[in-house]
Amino acid sequence: MTLTRDFKKTVVERVERDPDFAKALLDEAAMLFLSGEPDAARLILRELVNATVGFEILAELTHKPSKSLHRMLSPSGNPSMDNLAAIFGAIRNWLKVAFDVRVVEAA
Repeated sequence: MTLTRDFKKTVVERVERDPDFAKALLDEAAMLFLSGEPDAARLILRELVNATVGFEILAELTHKPSKSLHRMLSPSGNPSMDNLAAIFGAIRNWLKVAFDVRVVEAA
């Protein structure tokens, strides 16, 4: 018999135990967006929102309706760059992290 755990519950518990895990999820979501993998990035952002700030508070922080945020971060979501910037900014501020952007020369 296979033992399984609810993914959402696992993420919430890990974020509560390890704040660096939440920061790593935010970093991973940003890297996925920049690498052309928006579907995976939206999934990570959605789980990060659920495990940290929650959609109602995110709605207040971004001045966007909660339902719209849910749709943006759904598997079929298509958030604009302005909305993504607002979401990333709100989560970044909530987690008290800064992005360190570096240019890496291609080999």
